[in-house]
Amino acid sequence: MPKLEYYIPVGRQRLRCGYTTGTCAAAAARGAAQALLTGIRPAGVEIDTPAGVRVQVELLDWSAGADWAMCAVEKDGGDDPDVTDGMRIYARVSRRSDGTLRVDGGEGVGRVTRPGLDQPPGAAAINSTPRRMIAEQLAAALREAGDHGGLEAVISVPGGEVLARKTFNPRLGIQGGISILGTSGIVRPMSEAALVDSITLELDMAHAAGVQHLLVTPGNYGEDYARDHLGLETEGCISCSNYLGAAIDHAAGLGFSSFLLVGHLGKLVKVAGGAMNTHSRTADGRRETMAAHAALCGAPRGLVERIFEAATTDAALELLEEAGLREDVMASLTRALYENLRHRAGEEMEIQAVVFSNRFGLLGQTPGASELLARHRRGEGESL
Repeated sequence: MPKLEYYIPVGRQRLRCGYTTGTCAAAAARGAAQALLTGIRPAGVEIDTPAGVRVQVELLDWSAGADWAMCAVEKDGGDDPDVTDGMRIYARVSRRSDGTLRVDGGEGVGRVTRPGLDQPPGAAAINSTPRRMIAEQLAAALREAGDHGGLEAVISVPGGEVLARKTFNPRLGIQGGISILGTSGIVRPMSEAALVDSITLELDMAHAAGVQHLLVTPGNYGEDYARDHLGLETEGCISCSNYLGAAIDHAAGLGFSSFLLVGHLGKLVKVAGGAMNTHSRTADGRRETMAAHAALCGAPRGLVERIFEAATTDAALELLEEAGLREDVMASLTRALYENLRHRAGEEMEIQAVVFSNRFGLLGQTPGASELLARHRRGEGESL
C-alpha cells in the first residue's frame, strides 16, 4: 500500500506526515479482530485518527490460533522519522467470555512503575488516546461482524525493550519497553530548520500587519490555557514549539514592543534553567532545576532527593504541595525564568511569562505579566 500522502506546510517546505505508534496499534488491532471474527485476513485496513485524517495501512506478519489472531503494522514517521520509524507494532486479539473490551501490553511495551504518568503504576505504557483508539477499533470489528462478545488486544513491539534505552522511558519509570503514544494519531514533521523558518515567517507576517504586542505559547497546551483559563484572544497566537530562543531573537530584531509567553511548567522549567531550545533531544534539566530551587527554598535533603527522582513536574509539584513549599519554589523558579527571558530579549522588547500546570492551574507569573494579560484579553485591546 502507498505511504500516507498527507502533507503540511512547515516554513517554506511541504513535508509529509506519518502516523503514530498508537495509530499502528489501533490498525493492527482492527485487522486482527476482523480475521478472528470472520476468518478472513484483510490485506489492509483504513481507520480514522483523532486528527480527522483517514489512514490506510498494510497488515503484515499474520499468525493465528483457535481463538486468536495477530498481525502487525509498520510504523511510518513521514518526513520526521523518530526512533520507532520502520518498527512493527503487533496486535494479538483474542476472545473474552465476559463481553468486555480489554487492552494490554506485551513484549517490548513498557510498564509504568511510578505515579504521575498518563497510566497508573502496573499498567502497560499505552496512553489514553491510543487505548481509546484500539478499543474503538475492536468495537467496530464486532459491530461489523454482528458479534456481541468481548475481545482483548495485546500490543507488542519486538525490539522495544532495547529501543527504549534510547528514550526517556527508564528515567520516567517506564520499564521493559517503549510507550504507545499519540494524541492526534498523526506525526507532524518536526524538521528544526523548517519549524524555525515557519516561526520566523509568522512573526514577519505579524510585523507586516502592524502588530506590536505578541502572544506566544510553546504549543496547544499553552494556547488552550490562555484561551480557556486566562480569557485571552488567541486567534493569532504564535506557537514557538521548542524554539523559544529563536522566536525571541527574531521578535526582538523586528522591534515588537512586547512578548507574552504562556507555557506549561514542563517546558518553562527548562527555560528557568537556561535552556532556550526545550526539545528533549537538546535539553532537559527539569528534575535538576526543580530540585535546585526546592533546596534554595529550604527543602530538606530527603525531599530534594524525592523531587529529583519524580517522573514529571506535576509529581514534583505534588511533593512540594505536601511540604507546604509549592508557592515558594514556584516564586523562585519564576524569578529565574524572568531573568533568563530578559537577558535573551534585551532592553528594547518587554517580555513576560505565565506558568501553569494542567493539574494545579496557575503557578506563577513574572512581575509585569498582568499588564500584558490585560492587553490580550478578549475585547480589551490589540492582540495577536
